[in-house]
Amino acid sequence: MLSFVVLFPLLGAMLAGIFAYRGSKLPAQMISTILVGCAMVMSFVLFFTLGDAEVTKVTLFRFIEVGDIDASWVLRLDLLSAVMLVVVTTVSFLVHLYSFGYMADDDDRAKFFSYLSLFTFAMLSLVTADNFLQMFFGWEGVGLASYLLIGFYYKKESANAAAMKAFVVNRVGDVGYALGIFLAAMTFGSISFDNMFAKLSDPSFVDAGFMFLGINWPLLELMGVLLFIGAMGKSAQLLLHTWLPDAMEGPTPVSALIHAATMVTAGVFLVCRMSPLYELTDFASGLMTFVGATTCLYAATVALAQNDIKRVIAFSTCSQLGYMFFAAGVGAYQVAMFHLFTHAFFKALLFLGAGSVIHAMHHQQDMRSMGGLRKILPHTYAMMLIGTIAITGLGIPGTPIGFAGFFSKDAVIEVAHAASGTMSGYAFWVGIMAAFLTALYSWRLIFMTFHGEYRMDKHDYEHAHEAPRVMLIPLYLLAFGAVFAGILTKGIFFGHGDDMMNIWDGIVAGGISLIDEAHEVAYWVKVAPFVVSVAGLLVAWNYYMRHPKDVQRWIDDFPLLHRIFTNKWYFDELYQHLFVNSLHRLGMFFRNSFEVSVDRFGPDGIGNIMMQLSGRFSSLQSGFLFHYALAMICGVVLLLGLAIYLAMSGISS
Repeated sequence: MLSFVVLFPLLGAMLAGIFAYRGSKLPAQMISTILVGCAMVMSFVLFFTLGDAEVTKVTLFRFIEVGDIDASWVLRLDLLSAVMLVVVTTVSFLVHLYSFGYMADDDDRAKFFSYLSLFTFAMLSLVTADNFLQMFFGWEGVGLASYLLIGFYYKKESANAAAMKAFVVNRVGDVGYALGIFLAAMTFGSISFDNMFAKLSDPSFVDAGFMFLGINWPLLELMGVLLFIGAMGKSAQLLLHTWLPDAMEGPTPVSALIHAATMVTAGVFLVCRMSPLYELTDFASGLMTFVGATTCLYAATVALAQNDIKRVIAFSTCSQLGYMFFAAGVGAYQVAMFHLFTHAFFKALLFLGAGSVIHAMHHQQDMRSMGGLRKILPHTYAMMLIGTIAITGLGIPGTPIGFAGFFSKDAVIEVAHAASGTMSGYAFWVGIMAAFLTALYSWRLIFMTFHGEYRMDKHDYEHAHEAPRVMLIPLYLLAFGAVFAGILTKGIFFGHGDDMMNIWDGIVAGGISLIDEAHEVAYWVKVAPFVVSVAGLLVAWNYYMRHPKDVQRWIDDFPLLHRIFTNKWYFDELYQHLFVNSLHRLGMFFRNSFEVSVDRFGPDGIGNIMMQLSGRFSSLQSGFLFHYALAMICGVVLLLGLAIYLAMSGISS
C-alpha cells in the first residue's frame, strides 16, 4: 500500500503528460485526480493503522552502490512520514479537484495536472526517504516541479523570472544541504538514517572535529548548520526567503499546494527527521531558533503592508514557518510537526479562498480594488473567515474550544517559554509579537476584501459571482480540517509524558520532557497569545472598518517605516546590488579585458591565424609551370647548400 501511495501520483503524471501531448484535457484531469485521490485514501489507512513508535520499511529496488555507500530505494513509514503522507496527499487531491474549476478556461490544463501529480510524487519520495540520497532525489524533484508550476504562465515575463528566482535561490540552500550530506557520508561511512543515528550514540562523535582551512570545526555543529541552510532555502527562511512572494506568479492552486502545505514544509520535516543530530548541537539549534523567530516577525511586518491578496498570505506562510522552526530549535520537534499539520489545512483554505475571490474578480488581486464581497461571495467569505480564525489562534485558553491554530500555535509559544536558553526567551517574545501582527494583517485582509463599500469598477462588482461547486467542495473539506485538526490530534503531538513517549519513542529524539514542562507554564503564558490576537482583531476593526481614513494618516506620519515594510525590508534591492549587479560587472570586466585577449590565442584566435596563413600559402598555387619550376630549382639549391655545409663541417671536425 505504501508503494502505491508513492507511485500512483507518478503514474498519474505520466498518463496526464501523454494525454496533454495528444490534446486530451478531460482524461488527463480525471486520471491524475483519481490516482492522487486513491493515494490519499491509502495514506489515511496507513496513518490510522500505524502502531505507536512503529517503523515499517518497503524496499523497492537497488539504487546506487559506490564503495561502502549502499543506497537502496527504501520507503520508510513511521509517524513522522505518515503525518506528511496525509498532509501531502490530502492537499494535493483537493488542489487537483479545485483546479477543475479554476483552470477550466486554460488550454494547457492537462499539462498543469501532469505537473501537479509530478510534484506530489517528488514530495512523497522526499517524506518516505530512508537515506540522504533518496531524500535528495525528492528534494530536487520538488524544486524542478515548483519551477515548472511557478512558471506555468510562461508567456508572462514576470512568471519566467519568478520561476528562475525560485530555482536559483533554492540552489543556494541546496549547496549547504549537499555539503551536509557529503560530510555525513564521510563521517559515518553511510548515508542511511538508521546507521547515522545509531553512530550518534557513540560519545566519540560528540566532540569530534573536522579540519578545514586550518580550523578544527566541531563536526556535528557544522553538519547541523549545513543541513539547516538547505532547510532555510526550501522553507523560505530569512536571507533565503526572497523567492516565496514572487512565486505567487503561478496559478493560485499552485500556491496552495506548494507554498502553503507541502514543499515549504520540507525543511521543517528535514530538521525533525534529523532530531537525533540536533539534540547534540547547541549552536546549530540556537541558530535555528534565532532564524525561525526572526523570520516569524519579519514576514509578519511585511504582510501588514502588502495589498496583493496572495502576497499577504504568502508572507503569512513565511511567518508561520518561522514558528515551526523555532519550535524545532528549542527541541520540541513534535510541536513543530503539530503546527505543520494544522497549518496545512487553514493555509491551503486561505489560498484557495483567495483563488475563489480572484476567480470572481476576473483575476483582480489588489485588495484596494475590492470590498463588500461578502454579500456576493457568501460561501467563500465563510470559508475565509474560518481560515482566519484558525490562523489567528482564537479560542478559550484552558478549554478544548478553538480552531486548529489555537492549539498548535499556542503550543509553540508555550514550549518556547518552557525551554531554557537566551534564544528560547527571544523566540517566546517574538512569537507573542508575531501573534499580534498575524491577527492584524489577517483581519485586515478580511475587512478590506469582504466588508465596507465596494471600491472596484461597478461593472466588475455587478458581474462578480460565487465559485462553482467543484471549487467550493475543497474549501468545505479544508474548513473541516481548519476547525477540528487541532483538537483531534493534540494528544498525538502535545500530549503528556508516558503517552507521548509511547507514540514518539525511536521516531523523534527528545522533546518529551520539554512538552511536559510546557503544560505547567504560568497561566499568563497560556493567555498571552489569546490576548494579543484579540488586540490585533480590535485594532484591525478600528482602522479598517470604523476609521479607514486614519490608515492613510499613519502612513503619512511614518513614511519610512511604511516604505520599508512595503518593499520587504529592501532585501531584493540589496541582493540585486550585492550579487546580481556585482557579478554582472565582474563578468563584463572579464569579457572586455581578459576574454578578448585570450581569444587571440584561444580556439578562435588560432583559427584566424591559420586562415590568414592558408590564404597566403594558397596565393603560391598560381597554376603556372615556370612558377613551379622556379620553386623546384630553389629547393634543389637549398638542399645542395645544406649538403655542402654538412660535408664541410664533417671534414673540419
